[in-house]
Amino acid sequence: MSDGLDADPTDGRNETAEQRADRNWNELLQEFRVFQTGTQILAAFLLTLPFQQRFTQLPPFDVGVYLVLVFLSVIATLFALAPVALHRMLFRQRAKPELVGLASKILIVCLAAASLLFTGIVLFIVDFVLAPPAGFTAAACVFVLLLIIWVVLPLFIRHQRRRRGPVG
Repeated sequence: MSDGLDADPTDGRNETAEQRADRNWNELLQEFRVFQTGTQILAAFLLTLPFQQRFTQLPPFDVGVYLVLVFLSVIATLFALAPVALHRMLFRQRAKPELVGLASKILIVCLAAASLLFTGIVLFIVDFVLAPPAGFTAAACVFVLLLIIWVVLPLFIRHQRRRRGPVG
């Protein structure tokens, strides 16, 4: 929209569609920065494990869980870096609104992968330290907590906001 009008006159912001896309892009990049740090630390942790003496003592199930975790951390990291590659390939193509939409979807994929990664790490560690039943219980608790704080809570807030109607 290049007519200078507010991109969404009802939201109280006075910005063009291009300004809104720039703001949304910057907000997404900040979210990706937070996400990348966590997943890179987890990936580094996972990559050191095979070089530990006790790794050879892992039962086949734990080795399988470990390999799934490595792949999940790689997938999460690659997806988290995707917006950078997309931005670089589409630089000066006036594709910022498309980049914002795609990056938002990619971030949701990253969060889903991270949910599985966090759950799996808890399963792996508690299974190794205590026993498989404890690992499955702890992993289920983490997964439920993730669902509550990453899915249920935002949906609840969204529902409450819609019931109240427009603010202002």
